[in-house]
Amino acid sequence: MIRTRKLAPVLALIVPIAVLIVYRILPSMPPGNLGVVESRLASCPDSPNCVSSQSEDAEHRVEPLPLRGSASEALGRLRSVLETMPRTRIVDEQEYYLHVVATSLVFGFVDDVEFLVGEDEQVIHVRSASRVGHSDLGVNRDRVERIREAYERSGGGE
Repeated sequence: MIRTRKLAPVLALIVPIAVLIVYRILPSMPPGNLGVVESRLASCPDSPNCVSSQSEDAEHRVEPLPLRGSASEALGRLRSVLETMPRTRIVDEQEYYLHVVATSLVFGFVDDVEFLVGEDEQVIHVRSASRVGHSDLGVNRDRVERIREAYERSGGGE
Protein backbone atom coordinates (compact mmCIF):
# COMPACT_ATOMS: atom_id res chain seq x y z
CA MET A 1 0.00 0.00 0.00
CA ILE A 2 2.77 2.44 0.89
CA ARG A 3 4.65 1.64 -2.35
CA THR A 4 1.56 2.44 -4.42
CA ARG A 5 1.22 5.85 -2.79
CA LYS A 6 4.86 6.64 -3.48
CA LEU A 7 4.62 5.47 -7.08
CA ALA A 8 1.47 7.44 -7.92
CA PRO A 9 3.22 10.84 -8.30
CA VAL A 10 5.98 9.24 -10.35
CA LEU A 11 3.49 7.50 -12.63
CA ALA A 12 1.46 10.70 -12.91
CA LEU A 13 4.58 12.33 -14.35
CA ILE A 14 5.90 9.45 -16.47
CA VAL A 15 2.67 8.46 -18.24
CA PRO A 16 1.96 11.88 -19.83
CA ILE A 17 5.60 12.20 -20.86
CA ALA A 18 5.49 8.73 -22.46
CA VAL A 19 2.30 9.63 -24.33
CA LEU A 20 3.86 12.85 -25.63
CA ILE A 21 6.97 10.98 -26.77
CA VAL A 22 4.85 8.46 -28.68
CA TYR A 23 2.82 11.25 -30.29
CA ARG A 24 6.05 12.99 -31.33
CA ILE A 25 7.64 9.85 -32.82
CA LEU A 26 4.61 8.42 -34.65
CA PRO A 27 3.87 11.58 -36.66
CA SER A 28 7.39 11.56 -38.11
CA MET A 29 6.55 8.39 -40.02
CA PRO A 30 4.40 9.11 -43.10
CA PRO A 31 1.58 6.66 -43.74
CA GLY A 32 2.05 4.18 -46.53
CA ASN A 33 -1.15 5.10 -48.37
CA LEU A 34 -0.09 8.55 -49.62
CA GLY A 35 0.12 9.35 -53.30
CA VAL A 36 -1.95 8.59 -56.34
CA VAL A 37 -3.30 5.15 -57.22
CA GLU A 38 -5.42 4.81 -60.36
CA SER A 39 -6.00 8.58 -60.55
CA ARG A 40 -7.25 8.77 -56.97
CA LEU A 41 -5.97 9.90 -53.61
CA ALA A 42 -6.32 7.49 -50.69
CA SER A 43 -9.75 7.08 -49.14
CA CYS A 44 -10.36 8.56 -45.73
CA PRO A 45 -10.48 6.15 -42.79
CA ASP A 46 -13.64 5.84 -40.71
CA SER A 47 -12.26 8.30 -38.15
CA PRO A 48 -13.31 11.98 -38.41
CA ASN A 49 -9.75 13.29 -38.80
CA CYS A 50 -9.68 13.31 -42.60
CA VAL A 51 -11.42 15.17 -45.43
CA SER A 52 -11.27 14.51 -49.16
CA SER A 53 -12.88 15.87 -52.30
CA GLN A 54 -13.03 12.31 -53.61
CA SER A 55 -14.97 11.04 -50.59
CA GLU A 56 -18.57 9.92 -51.10
CA ASP A 57 -19.80 10.46 -47.53
CA ALA A 58 -20.76 13.86 -46.11
CA GLU A 59 -18.62 13.50 -42.97
CA HIS A 60 -15.40 13.40 -44.99
CA ARG A 61 -16.42 15.27 -48.16
CA VAL A 62 -15.04 18.68 -49.14
CA GLU A 63 -15.36 20.33 -52.51
CA PRO A 64 -12.35 20.22 -54.83
CA LEU A 65 -10.58 23.42 -55.83
CA PRO A 66 -11.46 24.82 -59.27
CA LEU A 67 -8.85 24.34 -61.96
CA ARG A 68 -8.27 27.56 -63.89
CA GLY A 69 -5.67 27.60 -66.62
CA SER A 70 -3.20 24.80 -67.13
CA ALA A 71 -2.29 22.30 -64.43
CA SER A 72 1.15 23.89 -64.03
CA GLU A 73 -0.32 27.40 -63.67
CA ALA A 74 -2.90 26.25 -61.12
CA LEU A 75 -0.36 24.26 -59.11
CA GLY A 76 1.98 27.26 -59.23
CA ARG A 77 -0.72 29.47 -57.67
CA LEU A 78 -1.48 26.76 -55.14
CA ARG A 79 2.22 26.36 -54.32
CA SER A 80 2.46 30.13 -53.70
CA VAL A 81 -0.48 29.95 -51.29
CA LEU A 82 0.99 26.97 -49.43
CA GLU A 83 4.40 28.63 -49.08
CA THR A 84 2.82 31.47 -47.08
CA MET A 85 1.15 29.16 -44.57
CA PRO A 86 3.00 28.78 -41.25
CA ARG A 87 4.39 25.35 -40.28
CA THR A 88 3.59 24.02 -43.76
CA ARG A 89 6.11 22.60 -46.19
CA ILE A 90 5.92 20.96 -49.58
CA VAL A 91 7.51 17.51 -49.44
CA ASP A 92 6.64 16.12 -52.88
CA GLU A 93 5.82 17.89 -56.11
CA GLN A 94 5.06 16.22 -59.41
CA GLU A 95 3.40 17.34 -62.63
CA TYR A 96 -0.17 16.79 -61.35
CA TYR A 97 0.39 16.22 -57.61
CA LEU A 98 1.49 18.07 -54.48
CA HIS A 99 2.06 16.63 -51.01
CA VAL A 100 2.30 19.05 -48.10
CA VAL A 101 3.03 18.42 -44.43
CA ALA A 102 1.37 20.73 -41.91
CA THR A 103 2.45 20.74 -38.25
CA SER A 104 0.36 22.07 -35.37
CA LEU A 105 1.80 24.85 -33.25
CA VAL A 106 1.33 23.49 -29.74
CA PHE A 107 1.86 19.73 -29.83
CA GLY A 108 3.51 19.36 -33.23
CA PHE A 109 0.87 17.00 -34.63
CA VAL A 110 1.47 16.28 -38.30
CA ASP A 111 -1.16 16.28 -41.04
CA ASP A 112 -0.66 15.24 -44.66
CA VAL A 113 -2.35 17.40 -47.29
CA GLU A 114 -2.42 16.17 -50.89
CA PHE A 115 -3.56 17.80 -54.12
CA LEU A 116 -4.24 16.03 -57.41
CA VAL A 117 -5.17 17.77 -60.66
CA GLY A 118 -8.19 16.22 -62.33
CA GLU A 119 -7.96 17.84 -65.76
CA ASP A 120 -10.99 16.03 -67.18
CA GLU A 121 -13.13 17.39 -64.33
CA GLN A 122 -11.36 20.78 -64.29
CA VAL A 123 -10.65 20.50 -60.55
CA ILE A 124 -7.84 20.02 -58.09
CA HIS A 125 -8.76 17.22 -55.71
CA VAL A 126 -7.65 17.62 -52.11
CA ARG A 127 -7.19 15.28 -49.16
CA SER A 128 -6.12 16.39 -45.69
CA ALA A 129 -5.61 13.81 -42.93
CA SER A 130 -4.09 13.60 -39.47
CA ARG A 131 -1.33 11.04 -39.00
CA VAL A 132 -2.36 10.14 -35.44
CA GLY A 133 -5.41 10.33 -33.23
CA HIS A 134 -9.09 9.92 -33.86
CA SER A 135 -10.68 13.36 -33.94
CA ASP A 136 -8.99 16.50 -35.24
CA LEU A 137 -11.71 18.90 -33.99
CA GLY A 138 -12.28 20.04 -37.59
CA VAL A 139 -8.69 21.17 -38.19
CA ASN A 140 -8.31 19.43 -41.56
CA ARG A 141 -11.61 20.78 -42.91
CA ASP A 142 -10.75 24.31 -41.70
CA ARG A 143 -7.30 24.08 -43.31
CA VAL A 144 -8.76 23.05 -46.68
CA GLU A 145 -11.23 25.94 -46.57
CA ARG A 146 -8.46 28.45 -45.71
CA ILE A 147 -6.41 27.11 -48.62
CA ARG A 148 -9.45 27.35 -50.91
CA GLU A 149 -10.08 30.99 -49.96
CA ALA A 150 -6.44 31.99 -50.47
CA TYR A 151 -6.23 30.05 -53.74
CA GLU A 152 -9.38 31.68 -55.09
CA ARG A 153 -8.08 35.15 -54.08
CA SER A 154 -4.87 34.37 -56.00
CA GLY A 155 -6.84 33.93 -59.23
CA GLY A 156 -7.54 30.22 -58.93
CA GLY A 157 -11.27 30.68 -58.57
CA GLU A 158 -11.98 33.22 -61.30
